[in-house]
Amino acid sequence: MELRTLRYFVAVAEELHFGRAAARLHMSQPPLSRAIKRLETEVGALLFARSTSGVTLTPVGTVLLAEARALLDQADRLRARVTAAAGVATITVGILGDSTDPGATRLAAAYRRSHPGIDVRIRDTDLTDPTCGLRAGLVDVALTRAPFNETALTVRELRSDPVGVVLRADDPLARRGQLLLADLGDRRWFQFPQGTDPIWRSYWNGGEPREGPVVRAVQECLQAVLWNGTVGLAPLGHDLPAELTVVPLIDMAPSRVVAVWNEGDTNPLIRPFVEMATAAYGH
Repeated sequence: MELRTLRYFVAVAEELHFGRAAARLHMSQPPLSRAIKRLETEVGALLFARSTSGVTLTPVGTVLLAEARALLDQADRLRARVTAAAGVATITVGILGDSTDPGATRLAAAYRRSHPGIDVRIRDTDLTDPTCGLRAGLVDVALTRAPFNETALTVRELRSDPVGVVLRADDPLARRGQLLLADLGDRRWFQFPQGTDPIWRSYWNGGEPREGPVVRAVQECLQAVLWNGTVGLAPLGHDLPAELTVVPLIDMAPSRVVAVWNEGDTNPLIRPFVEMATAAYGH
């Protein structure tokens, strides 16, 4: 199995949609579909159950997903260590969930201008790891959202965003100008998988135990709202499909955008990067 094909498989497994996975991988859908079919032939079993209602993982696909993630993480660590040994000027940046943030766009442009000789590598991660692989040594610095367990990490706040609840546009609560968390007490909320940072999970559940579908990616959250009427929280100001809306929550603590790196990391590229991020996100 090629690592590239496994990356294709993981993208489809996380999105559960070939079109969204193709967009995420910056490729067209037909070659992605062909690659998955070849992988299924190689494995000797179906990895996805396809139907008119959508795509789901088969039991074999579920096993492969866990193993593929572990293998790809190991490959990323190997590449980072070899690069460091070779003395190449490289910084690996983890980005959580939404890489279209205008702060990130400004930072990329400014960093390219001021550090043309630096190889910047981006690791886009799902919502199950708010530190974007930092603890596993997969990235040097992460652009992410707090709160999470900050043990052995250094955190710099870049911006603070108010938070709202994402609802279907036809939901009766969507007509309200603002809401309280108590207004959502009887609703189902999306959940992150077991093993996800408990501080992070608690924040996005409004500080209370909740029940609802398990999600890993931003698109899965939005689809849970659209299909099941599930509620979830999101920073205000993000573009949403026309079928969805966000209503401000007046008793919800803001979501802090932060840069975070491992405490004591001596990589000389980290501090200048964080200073530039502070300026870019502060506009």
